[in-house]
Amino acid sequence: MNKLTQSLANAVTPRFHYAWVVVGVIFLVLLCSAGIRATPSVMILPLEQEFGWNRSTISVVISVNIALYGLIGPFSAAAMQRFGIRRVVLGALVLLATGTALSTLMHMPWHMLLSWGLLVGAGTGVAANTLGATIVSRWFETRRGLAMGLLTASAATGQMVFLPLMAAMVGSYGWRSVAFLVSAVALLAIPLVWLLLPEGPASIGQKMVGQTSETADDGRSKRNPLAIAFDALRTSVRMPDFWLLFMSFFVCGLSTNGYIGTQFIAMCNDYGINEVSSASILAAMGMLDLVGTTLSGWLSDRYNPRVLLFWYYGLRGLALIFLPYAFGLQYYGLAIFAIFYGLDWIATVPPTVRLANDVFGRLAAPIVFGWIVAGHQLGAATATTVAGYMRATLGNYTLSSIMMGIACLVGAVLVLRIKGQTGQPQQPQVASA
Repeated sequence: MNKLTQSLANAVTPRFHYAWVVVGVIFLVLLCSAGIRATPSVMILPLEQEFGWNRSTISVVISVNIALYGLIGPFSAAAMQRFGIRRVVLGALVLLATGTALSTLMHMPWHMLLSWGLLVGAGTGVAANTLGATIVSRWFETRRGLAMGLLTASAATGQMVFLPLMAAMVGSYGWRSVAFLVSAVALLAIPLVWLLLPEGPASIGQKMVGQTSETADDGRSKRNPLAIAFDALRTSVRMPDFWLLFMSFFVCGLSTNGYIGTQFIAMCNDYGINEVSSASILAAMGMLDLVGTTLSGWLSDRYNPRVLLFWYYGLRGLALIFLPYAFGLQYYGLAIFAIFYGLDWIATVPPTVRLANDVFGRLAAPIVFGWIVAGHQLGAATATTVAGYMRATLGNYTLSSIMMGIACLVGAVLVLRIKGQTGQPQQPQVASA
């Protein structure tokens, strides 16, 4: 542990735990990752214009990015147990900086597949909600919902900070300027992680937030990360709650970054709304989600997470069904959609993480949640591909919006069947030495 980190840990007062410094550092890492993940949404139209690629081709490449972002999750969580959080996060930031910078040289679809699909997809797969779940599990015994809500809200903040700026840069300087911007942002995050991120409370002589016992498992393991990840999957797939969480999160990915996060700017363009204005609407939804997701984390510490998820999915479904008609209601139609959808955008994450902890236990939950996030991103990849194809064939997004809304209503029913904790949580044994 470097001297600066230890000095900061020693300087904190009993009323302010160093865990909140860790939350701040990871918030910034996730914010950078969210900004990079949002970048393809402002690149669709410029890439069409410069290279003549159709929207379906670009959407397929983006769907590879989204799917890999999810599939990396359980393995990155297992790698953090084996090699440590800091090393894995630093490696992810290097991948993000390299992949985005290399994309400025692309002129064939397979170049985009290599840079944005594989390198950036792998990097964002580490700097994702699975990272937040790992941090919360390792640093917090209590107030987990609030901490997870704050970390999840980083995705919304990333959009709020980056999207309007990126859209303006695309219009003034071209899409390559945006690729260089996000590459530089990833590089700037590296020293923060190196200097300020310890492996766990024990490494700086502290306990977890709310920890009452004298000792606790630090979550480290000497086992092979692949074995850790697949052992967790093998145990969890036997439990019905895993599949209910997996399918509900599939719907979540389908209806958020796979659809609105990727296609909304192009959708607005169909109605004559330019890239800067539509990116500003997305940023406004991100600002609302910052409030909604943080509040969702606070609520998850206090109320039944299944009931919360029922309302979140149900309201999101109604908002998506309303979306095609919002464009015909002058300026206030999109405002109504932005408010309802924005507050609800990724509010589903904190209660889902709480349910994962209830069902699978603190040590196994981050890795199992990684597999659940894989479902989220498979849903997102499906939505990106299907919506891009339907837009290319039908000429609009109306039917795809209604389909996404109906899927959310089905998800609202599914989450009520999750049993959660019924006594002692069942824990796949993934963290033993």
